[in-house]
Amino acid sequence: MVRKTVFAAVVAALLAGCSGADTPAAEQPARYDPASYSAAINDIARPAADRERDATRKPGELLAFAEIDAGDVVGDYIMGGGYVTRLLATAVGAEGKVYAFQPDEFIQFRPEYATEQDEAVRPYSDNDGKPTRVFPLRGPIAAPPFPEKLDTIITVMNLHDLFIGPMPEGTADQAIAALYDALKPGGSLIVIDHLAEEGSGAATADSLHRMDPDLALNRLTAAGFVLEQESDLYSRPTDPRTANVFDEGIRGSSDQFAWRLRKPAAAQ
Repeated sequence: MVRKTVFAAVVAALLAGCSGADTPAAEQPARYDPASYSAAINDIARPAADRERDATRKPGELLAFAEIDAGDVVGDYIMGGGYVTRLLATAVGAEGKVYAFQPDEFIQFRPEYATEQDEAVRPYSDNDGKPTRVFPLRGPIAAPPFPEKLDTIITVMNLHDLFIGPMPEGTADQAIAALYDALKPGGSLIVIDHLAEEGSGAATADSLHRMDPDLALNRLTAAGFVLEQESDLYSRPTDPRTANVFDEGIRGSSDQFAWRLRKPAAAQ
């Protein structure tokens, strides 16, 4: 499904050129109201642990910000425990697809990630265990094997992992290029991550599990992405950004950025 907001933006730009007047930013279509994703939020396949996180993860707002439509083909890049995968599974509807990618490196570090991937896929499989809507993928973190072009890719609290010490030099650039290539022209990349101080560089990815937004945006735009919208959905100004996100005092309440980036419609 081609992303409708790209067309709307082109129309707005043309109108602005004709009128010579400033044009306000296009409003998000009404169908992207968080309340419209209630079926995904109330999906009985979602475990209690997911529901307990909803107050801070704001699933309806996340799906609305990502502009998920029925029929979309979406990638969950570094799916972790499957929280986002399960939301997407219902949001894309019977005609949509979700590719749930778990990196080999994560499974090697923590084998339970493989089990959690299997468990996330199982409710959306047929009686023979064949996936019907959510398809598990594994492979190198820098080379996710998406089998078709995607409308949207979502990665939540994982971009910084591309910069941590165990990853070989160049991993981040290779992975970001792979995500860009995996999207359809006009497709979107949703990036949410723990905020580090601006200009802090890659070191905080290792020490604090946080992402320097300057570094992130530099690498993403260098790959061809265009930052379309920022959201304060997970803004928590009281977080000093100096603590490890797994510390008891900050875990689950870190300050996070939420970006929607676009692969230009003219891109190949």
